[in-house]
Amino acid sequence: MSQPHLQSAAAALAQARQNRQPCGRVSERFDIVSLQDAYAVQAINTRAALDAGRRLSGCKIGLTSLAVQQQLGVDQPDFGMLFADMEYRHGQDVPTARLIQPKAEGEIAFVLGRDLPHADTTLGELISAVDYLLPALEIVDSAIEDWKITLVDTVADNASSGLYVLGDQPVKLDGLDLTLEGMLLEKNGVQASVGLGAACLGNPLNACLWLARTMAELGQPLRAGDVLLSGALGPMTPVVAGDSLRLRLTRLGEVSCRFI
Repeated sequence: MSQPHLQSAAAALAQARQNRQPCGRVSERFDIVSLQDAYAVQAINTRAALDAGRRLSGCKIGLTSLAVQQQLGVDQPDFGMLFADMEYRHGQDVPTARLIQPKAEGEIAFVLGRDLPHADTTLGELISAVDYLLPALEIVDSAIEDWKITLVDTVADNASSGLYVLGDQPVKLDGLDLTLEGMLLEKNGVQASVGLGAACLGNPLNACLWLARTMAELGQPLRAGDVLLSGALGPMTPVVAGDSLRLRLTRLGEVSCRFI
């Protein structure tokens, strides 16, 4: 992580987010080619955030659409870190001053009740560790100019994380078939995106299992209380100040916010 080009890429991304001014692709500017290097850049900025007093609240999973994976030439999702100060709640105003070029996705959030320390975590262990589910709006945001990202650019940029909004009515996982969970995302009262749980790696549980195993293998296992944003159930939609969003899921309720 002490390699100069990794530090320079991390600094460029951090400056872009601090100034709310996008930068060019760090993959090209700093020769960030491999996924290993991209995650190292992400880790540098994660450590800097923790050193500055921010606190981790969970993880997000990206690239859960098989079509997008094929487009980018990858065979697995990616992940980014969530911080407690990124969280907003149902009905709250979301300040666009914290964002650069935001877009919104409808997702299912998993909240853990137990740690998942094993790199060979089983599906049964994952299911038993899930305390409850919430509808979630992930506000993705890229520090890369015009969203012209490659895989390594988005990974280096904390998987294009911005903010997230959680519903306030927890629902137990018991008896739910998440592949059939329907999603409707409305912007300003008009349909903006529709989707289904099956669009997220066939089932959002598959995405969470991949994350649990990956984080344990990296020595950063998921912990009780962590929020897992499991991946988009449908296409993203751009948002600006003045927009209102309402996400409705078939059995998991709804969550809304307004951008100011």
